[in-house]
Amino acid sequence: MTRTKTTKKTTSRKTNAVADAMARVLADTYAVYLQTHSYHWNVTGPQFHSLHMMFEVQYNEMWMAVDLLAERIRALGEFAPGSAKSLGALSDISFGRDETPKAETMVKNLLKAHEALIKNAKTARDVAAKAGDSESEDMLIARIQEHEKTVWMLRATLG
Repeated sequence: MTRTKTTKKTTSRKTNAVADAMARVLADTYAVYLQTHSYHWNVTGPQFHSLHMMFEVQYNEMWMAVDLLAERIRALGEFAPGSAKSLGALSDISFGRDETPKAETMVKNLLKAHEALIKNAKTARDVAAKAGDSESEDMLIARIQEHEKTVWMLRATLG
């Protein structure tokens, strides 16, 4: 009986670690979502239409991802961070204060943000793998793939 309790405790600790790692990915995703949506509204210049449309596709994809990540955290038995304060405290991604840079700088900023998000998602993926949580690991792999595709598109936009 003691052995079962220890196993449950260990499993619980592993689950908490996965949920914590996923909460950081959620916060980063939300930060990049907000940045992308802001750029969608405020982009100007000769590339306006193509960037406006690309940013819209990207922020819509991330909006769906934020929901899936939060629901996975809940499925792991933890509460998802839900305030700007808690999300901001968890995110490693900063994008300034109400800045409206030129279009090329927007693309460069998003490229940097997605690269940081990929790094953190890979860390979370490794935490899930170590915990034996293949469902969370699979979700994080899909997120990494999506952000790597976005990085490719942003780099191609820069030329």
